[in-house]
Amino acid sequence: MNKIAIFGAGGFGREVAMLIEQINQKQHFWDIVGFYDDGVSVGKELYGYKVLGGIQQLNDLQEELSVVFALGEPKTKKKVISKIHNSKLRFPTLIHPSVLMGDKDVAIGEGSIITAGNILTVNINIGSHVILNLSCTVGHDTNIADYCSFMPSVNISGEVEIGECVYVGTGAKIINQLEIGANTIVGAGAVVAKTLPANCTAVGIPAKPIKFHE
Repeated sequence: MNKIAIFGAGGFGREVAMLIEQINQKQHFWDIVGFYDDGVSVGKELYGYKVLGGIQQLNDLQEELSVVFALGEPKTKKKVISKIHNSKLRFPTLIHPSVLMGDKDVAIGEGSIITAGNILTVNINIGSHVILNLSCTVGHDTNIADYCSFMPSVNISGEVEIGECVYVGTGAKIINQLEIGANTIVGAGAVVAKTLPANCTAVGIPAKPIKFHE
């Protein structure tokens, strides 16, 4: 058995615990030791597992542990991970047993979470600590950089380039052969029909930037 902890004790953290349990139903590989979250009291029980501490407690661990970061907001996720410096920690990739994925040329970086119902086709590169929430699709020759988060039912067509720390809301659609710049937010239900610049929030059909941010 391999010990694993979940950083982030919110709703998505509990969903990740469920994902790990469903992986274990196919092959009993993980032993969930609990949650870590600086915003929740140590000892509080959630979904049958206790909160064990926060960033400092993870950095102080003297034994090997796998940790997955169940944080949906990309910049927060990147900031938290940047504070982890314990060489005994490992960041596994979690893929739900129901995921349909091409056997050739699909690469997924460490710490990424691919939840139930996703479909990934061929020649896809997904970076580290990426979240693909329920029932997303990713088309051929798409590249997704680190720390991105895609909420349920996002559809990404082929040959799409997505920069670091992009957040895409529920039900959004991204047309083929487009680029989305780093740190951009795509609103729920939007249809991205033209390339979007970095550091913007884009909404609507078709999606258009409504503001820019750092």
